[in-house]
Amino acid sequence: MTTRTVLVTGGGSGIGEAIARRSAQDGMRVVVADRDPKAAERVAEAVDGETWVVDLSDTAALEDLRLECDVLVNNAGVQRVAPIHEYDPADFRLIHRLMLESPFLLVRAALPHMYARGWGRIVNVSSAHGLRASAFKSAYVSAKHGLEGLSKVAALEGAAHGVTSNCINPGYVRTPLVEKQIADQAVTHGIPEAEVVEKIMLTRSAVKRLVEPAEVAALAAFLMSDDAGMVTGTSYTMDGGWTAQ
Repeated sequence: MTTRTVLVTGGGSGIGEAIARRSAQDGMRVVVADRDPKAAERVAEAVDGETWVVDLSDTAALEDLRLECDVLVNNAGVQRVAPIHEYDPADFRLIHRLMLESPFLLVRAALPHMYARGWGRIVNVSSAHGLRASAFKSAYVSAKHGLEGLSKVAALEGAAHGVTSNCINPGYVRTPLVEKQIADQAVTHGIPEAEVVEKIMLTRSAVKRLVEPAEVAALAAFLMSDDAGMVTGTSYTMDGGWTAQ
């Protein structure tokens, strides 16, 4: 069997970096996609992989794209926190382009290769916010809910071609994105940063700690594997019991 190729978006840090490293450990050829060339190169060098420096929010540039990857990990994302009546429409559109429109275009670009090979894996890094809502996150929550629907449609269409599509739904993960949210939410809620994790982020989680990126990568590794051939159209929560309530 030839070495399988995994493309990880937002692979220059956080969850994406952890998935890139785990995929290389599992013997895959890794393509690290990130808008930050230094971050992409750092991770690619560490995993003996390749880089794709790309701004995925420029969705017009992705419309004619064709990808030859066996595994696509849609992970790139940003966050903006504000009440709806104060939310910048430009930020709303940015988040939807990056976190919903670009995953659609990347799936669209990757499926012909996967279909031709009769095997493929789509792993969408969603969120507990793909299943539940939180105040002040209208763009993020709606984009993740849309990603859930896209993933299920890809699962139904890909089933006859050996292609699975699933979402991973972590709670708050220890990443640079979350660290920035701590500062933003402290301002929004008017509380010290030290209280944000306990009082805002983990208030609905039974397990009172952040998810580690390597834990998300371990679940992604299973969903990429041959053992997960019957797992498709699902949303795997990794949220310490948040969505159990």
